Amino acid sequence: MQDILVWIRKVFDYFLFSSFYMSLCTVLMTWQSGYLLHLNIPADYFWFVFFATLCSYNFHWYLTPQDHTKTDRSTWSIQHKSTHLLLYFIGVMGSLVFFYKLRQHWFALFFATFLTFLYSAPKIPLPYFRFLKQVAIGKTIFLTTVWTYVTAILPVFVSGLLHHYNHEMKWFAASRFFLIYAICIVFDYRDRADDKLEGIRTMVNYFDETGVNRLFVFSIIAFFVFTLALLFSSIPVVAVLILMIPGIILLSIYNTAKHSVSDYLYYFVLDGLMMLSALLMAILPI
Repeated sequence: MQDILVWIRKVFDYFLFSSFYMSLCTVLMTWQSGYLLHLNIPADYFWFVFFATLCSYNFHWYLTPQDHTKTDRSTWSIQHKSTHLLLYFIGVMGSLVFFYKLRQHWFALFFATFLTFLYSAPKIPLPYFRFLKQVAIGKTIFLTTVWTYVTAILPVFVSGLLHHYNHEMKWFAASRFFLIYAICIVFDYRDRADDKLEGIRTMVNYFDETGVNRLFVFSIIAFFVFTLALLFSSIPVVAVLILMIPGIILLSIYNTAKHSVSDYLYYFVLDGLMMLSALLMAILPI
């Protein structure tokens, strides 16, 4: 029995820390955008999103230096550097294949790629990129913008409905942005000491705990406001209520998460909140 539990733990760690989990999150969030906004998203775009996420996250963790706190994820990443590198190259190849298939949207796709690169660029050990640490105060905004752009705005581009971009789509994108940003605030609060050691300046590092709490509350309120605004659209009431569930859960665990060092809470629960409503919509009849 003990051997089985150890094997299950290893499989789960691989799925979670290799970023297959995050790639699945991105695909589900993209599906949700198409489902709620009635978009005809090409299958090639889902594959592009999957491989691009796999590429960017493994690139990021391959470049991340050893964490002195010896967390589960940092330990796993140090022991599996070759896995990160292999999955990075697989992600690159897959992204290029589906980028080519979606080449008519090359500029919109390249913009997402550029923003993603800016998030991880300060970790590249070259003088040309190190200076970005000094201007990385908006790194969380970069990350939040990329997630929102890739999963809620680009689907409109690739579906050929940009000329129909309406208030419903804007409210949905804003709702998603502020939920992700609120989640990222918790991550930044946890990482503030490591960011200072690496010389990375973030907004959270400029605030005391009261300021961080106010920023979080503002983001959560904005999330609920834009989500409730969808009640005045064609999106069903039940779907709007489901969209609110991750925000309610995040609000309830905020104080616990701020002071937790559990990588499973952060990389499974908190990251999973981004796709929770999509998962519920996929399995529940609404």
